[in-house]
Amino acid sequence: MRRTRSLRAAMAATVTAVVATGLTMVGSGTAQAETPLPSRVFAPYFEAWTGESPAAMAEQAGVKHLTMAFLQTEAKGSCTAYWNGSTSMPISPATFGADIKTIQGRGGDVIPSFGGYTAGTTGTEIAESCTDVDKIAAVYQKVITTYDITRLDMDIEVNALDNTASVDRRNKAIKKVQDWAAQNNRKFEVSYTLPTTTRGLSEGGLGLLRNAASNGTRVDVANIMTFDYYDNAQHDMAKDTETAAQGLHDQLNQIFPGKTDAQLWGMIGVTEMPGVDDFGPAETFTLANAKSVYNWAVAKNINTLSMWALQRDNGSCPGGGARDNCSGIEQNTWDFSRIFAPFTSGNTTPPKNDFSVSTTPGSGSVNAGSTATTTVKTAVTAGEAQTVDLSVSGAPKGIATSLSPRSVTAGGSATLTFTAAPEVKSGTYTINVTGKAGDTSHSAAYTLTVVGDNGGQCSATPWSSGTVYTGGQQVSHKGHTWKAKWWTTGEEPGTTGEWGVWQDLGAC
Repeated sequence: MRRTRSLRAAMAATVTAVVATGLTMVGSGTAQAETPLPSRVFAPYFEAWTGESPAAMAEQAGVKHLTMAFLQTEAKGSCTAYWNGSTSMPISPATFGADIKTIQGRGGDVIPSFGGYTAGTTGTEIAESCTDVDKIAAVYQKVITTYDITRLDMDIEVNALDNTASVDRRNKAIKKVQDWAAQNNRKFEVSYTLPTTTRGLSEGGLGLLRNAASNGTRVDVANIMTFDYYDNAQHDMAKDTETAAQGLHDQLNQIFPGKTDAQLWGMIGVTEMPGVDDFGPAETFTLANAKSVYNWAVAKNINTLSMWALQRDNGSCPGGGARDNCSGIEQNTWDFSRIFAPFTSGNTTPPKNDFSVSTTPGSGSVNAGSTATTTVKTAVTAGEAQTVDLSVSGAPKGIATSLSPRSVTAGGSATLTFTAAPEVKSGTYTINVTGKAGDTSHSAAYTLTVVGDNGGQCSATPWSSGTVYTGGQQVSHKGHTWKAKWWTTGEEPGTTGEWGVWQDLGAC
């Protein structure tokens, strides 16, 4: 996966010798991890260089497992790995240890990931940087015992994928760790995350897996990145996930001919990029694509469902390109996570349908004898879109409300119109807009200010130049009602202009 920012420390690290002769492991490592991964897991990538808490973000997103990216060396030639290649973030309980324990305490776990795009272009992927197989194996084992985890991920891209010497070293090191884990009765899995075409792995990825087989290295999961195809074609990203995975299935069958069809699908993982990927709008993974991939993944019983990355699962930059912290499409925060999260539980049915209701804008005013409108928006927050029936309550006497349409499919919108009678009285009211679908209902509040007829009398207290007014307070002055937007004193209503402190609510 791509990483456009680097937190690598400015000063070079002191390289510490980990191994003298042969494979010397750190610690006894005999304890079995408390939270082994389920046979089917949704584990989105977490960008570990952002300074955010993985435990807090996982809880907000409603996910139990994370793939933590990335571990790499500080500089080419080093055999010491750090989170993000930063010497300030060593493999230590002090770095993410508390977060990982919190996640494990909730019944989840993390998958530390080595490599990534930046490491693959700078020679800092551990097996490319370090030429000592035993030292590489010792680093892997240190991560396992430090964080008490059961799976490591190897995200191998660009130069690291083509470096056949590092490919061989990595597989040999993994085999050593697998042998150590077996001797200590400890569960240990490895996943390889690899770029793909829409028809399966390219030759580099295939060569890596063939080398694993020749070294006797067990590959538990082959996880393909089903995005960034860069083939200048228009894509149906969900369909391309299916064809890419089918191609991988057939390739795995050639490399591991003794496995059954079910076992081959059980080796496969897919990682999506929510929204617009690095290539651009032609490769946009939509919420509809996510639902389709979820259903396909359940039917095929693949091993891992993931996405790059959890920080992108929000719609704060609609219409934009690929960014580390948003998807580039219109969506609610955690929409993709809500669709994919049930994959871990082993459910064979889609997640329960749910929706949200909001008003845009959330407040406004209407004058006596006039009309005003606001937009009622709905969105799918889980499962499939369903019909939502809308209703309005809380309107004062003299204010009629209408909705067009009164029912929408979740994701659609309606127009709410307020019609004020000529004799309506002034005031501010909370209007509730409720959406209902089956037994589920959600409401949104709208603040309506009515500028009405008070029989020629101003009901608000007359303005006084010596009084302190705060935001929201109303006064009468020269036949009009005025509302303070913020704290003020001594500023005469009608003299501060359109952008000033006083808002004209009309004649009274």
